[in-house]
Amino acid sequence: MKRAGQKVGAGTEAPGTSQTSKKQKTNLHGSGFGESDPCTSMDWGSLPHHVILRVFQFLTLVDRARASSVCRRWNEVFHIPDLWRRFEFELSQPATSYLKSTHPDLIQQIIKRHADHLQYVSFKVDSSTESAEAACDILSQLVNCSIKTLGLISTAKPSFMNVSKAHFASALTVVFVNSKSLSSIKIDDTPLDDPSLKVLVANNSDTLKLLKMSSCPHVSPAGILCVADQCHGLKELALNYYILSDELLLALSSEKHVDLEHLRIDVVSENPGQVQFHTIKKQSWDALVKHSPKVNIVMYFFLYEDEFDAFFREETPVTHLYFGRAVSKAMLGRIGMNCPRLIELVVCANGLQPLDDELIQIAERCKNLTAMGLGECEVTCRGFIEFVKMCGGRLTQLSIMEEVLIPDSDYSLDRLHLEVSKHLGRMWFPDMMPTW
Repeated sequence: MKRAGQKVGAGTEAPGTSQTSKKQKTNLHGSGFGESDPCTSMDWGSLPHHVILRVFQFLTLVDRARASSVCRRWNEVFHIPDLWRRFEFELSQPATSYLKSTHPDLIQQIIKRHADHLQYVSFKVDSSTESAEAACDILSQLVNCSIKTLGLISTAKPSFMNVSKAHFASALTVVFVNSKSLSSIKIDDTPLDDPSLKVLVANNSDTLKLLKMSSCPHVSPAGILCVADQCHGLKELALNYYILSDELLLALSSEKHVDLEHLRIDVVSENPGQVQFHTIKKQSWDALVKHSPKVNIVMYFFLYEDEFDAFFREETPVTHLYFGRAVSKAMLGRIGMNCPRLIELVVCANGLQPLDDELIQIAERCKNLTAMGLGECEVTCRGFIEFVKMCGGRLTQLSIMEEVLIPDSDYSLDRLHLEVSKHLGRMWFPDMMPTW
């Protein structure tokens, strides 16, 4: 008989220890040679469908396809409709693009087995006409689809613009006619035209909520007005300024139309001095804001200095302003006078004239301003601190290049950040120009 407290020898089984518990311990900790890893001994093929589905949703398309070849069960999950509701077709030519194109065999498999499952679809193409035409060919085959969102994305021009208008319109019509519940469409730089928009409205007027279409030269003001007149649920709209009209704003302000939440307007000029921009009446803007008081009106300007004459001469309810090219002091002065709803202002460049007075006027009159960005401009440190002092803690975003700020007798750059931080209520430093 062993004495109490005596250690059990290497070959002796402790009292109460069964072979089963030893095996469980070995499998859990597996430190000996020849013992299997729990990951390799687990039967991954027996995982529940919903677990495998959840894992697949985190995988890229390529990895998901590889995983589908592990076993029959995983291949079944690979074809569950939930996995094919969202899909981005990437189409490119190897010699001219960095995009990794979706394999043609996979595209055919999707069209054959999952066309009726697709709901959120986008096409990302490179600049080649071949890729854009391939996208149109795929669209033409989606005859059993019920797409809710559609995006056509060109990573570089010309892409879709080089496709014949008839081919593009025919392909798009297939989707517009067969998808009776389109709610979101984003189409830029395409030969979209008015007849195509009429087909869209005829089949999806009750469901369309977002329409984003910039640089579509074949769409006229009448075409977009047709959309506004018929799609009463439209909440977001993005378009070029040349399509904007008093009639369109009034249509969006009618009693039968829901409140518009977001209106984006791109004001673009490719040839300086060759475009005459029309003026929108104050009464039309007022009607829109009265009908949709919380609407965000976002304007992106890519104009030359002598092309701004038509803008901001009267009160304009714009909320977000972005200037991609130089803008004059006079123009910034008009913004301070006539944009009381302004929330965000970004100025890419101005020149070598200090903007102290213009910024102070903006701070005085634009009581909703919370974000400001200045690029190649000039502001004295004194004027900048006065601007920040007037805005106070409501400036949640303030991005100013250090080169913009001109030291004066009152403030050096070293003292500036302390003063600005005090008025903002948080630590702040000007942005530094990258040195690489």
